[in-house]
Formats: sequence, structure tokens, C-alpha cells
Amino acid sequence: MVAGLIAGFARLMSGAVATWHVQPHSDRVRIYFANHSSHADFATIWAALPADVRARTRPVAAADYWQRSRLRRYLAAEVFRAVLIDRAGGGPAATEQMAAALRAGHSLIIFPEGTRGDGRVIAPFRSGLYHLAVAVPEAELIPVRLVNLNRVLPKGEAIPVPVIARLTFGAPIGLEEGESKESLLARAHAAVVALDERAKADRDMS
Repeated sequence: MVAGLIAGFARLMSGAVATWHVQPHSDRVRIYFANHSSHADFATIWAALPADVRARTRPVAAADYWQRSRLRRYLAAEVFRAVLIDRAGGGPAATEQMAAALRAGHSLIIFPEGTRGDGRVIAPFRSGLYHLAVAVPEAELIPVRLVNLNRVLPKGEAIPVPVIARLTFGAPIGLEEGESKESLLARAHAAVVALDERAKADRDMS
């Protein structure tokens, strides 16, 4: 019940109506990877998922942020069931922690930029997405584009502001046989960028 209420609140605050270029319902394990500009990002993606998919999808988040208060610890553990990563450690240990969740049947929400941006430019993706794709090759890689989320919960602010945001889920990509890290990360980055360009084209035609 709490998860449902929070999902509804997240949809209300962002005003984001999801556009899907992939089947929303799937039994496949998925890695939803998106651009990152706000602490509201993962809640917005999580809330947009169908209830049955949301129930087995876990956001990946920084342990130091989500363990700062009793409320954050409760939300991370009991509502979002987040995979909390130690940013000071990172590397292979973080990859294995995420891979273990995927192998257990959970999908993940990740942000390959590694830090929040300004909402306009998407920074190059770090290597974690590639290493995760190698570790769990059966996982579908789903690009997600968020627009205006940096205005819903700006960096340094704690209170969300109702703003109309956009949220687009793209078609899956996968790691090709023998593909290099640089190639996959470039394709993944381009897939996220292209979703905003596609959304703009759709609006111009409507």
C-alpha cells in the first residue's frame, strides 16, 4: 500500500506521462538506464512502471545519501528495495552486487553518468553499464530519457516542485558478440539522446 501511494505521489509531482517504445509488461530481467539530473529521477521511472513490473524492479542508489536519516533508510529498504552502492568502493564489488540482484530475478534502474547533470547535456556513460551487461548478458538494456526532472527536485533542494516532465522508454539494446566497452557505451548514450529527439519529432507532427 505504501509503495502504491508513493508511486502515485511521484506521478503527481512530476506530471510525467510515460511514452513506451517497448512493451511495458515483460517477464524478462531488465536494466533501465537513464540520464540523471535529480533525486526524483529513479522514483519517476519506478512509479511509471506497471505495478507487477515495479514490484520486482529495484533502483540502484548511493548508500551515503539514502542512509542519512531514518526516513530515507525506511524508504530505501522497505518501499523502493533499493540496491545501495558504496560510492567510495565501487568497481567490481558494486558490479557483483547489482549482478546478484539481476540473477535473483530483479530488474534494475541505473544512471550510467554516475552523477547528476544539469538536465540539458547528457555526460558520457561510465563503464558500469558495460560490466553489468557482460556479467548478466540475458538482461535487456532499456534506454530511458527524462526531461525536466531537474526542475521537479533541483540539486540541493529537498521539497519537490510540481512541473510537467517527460519520460520515454526506448526499445531494448543488447551487448553484441565481441563488442567493446567503448562501442556499447556509445550506443547506449546515443539511444538515450535519440529518445528526446524522437519525442520532439512526434510533437512537431501532432
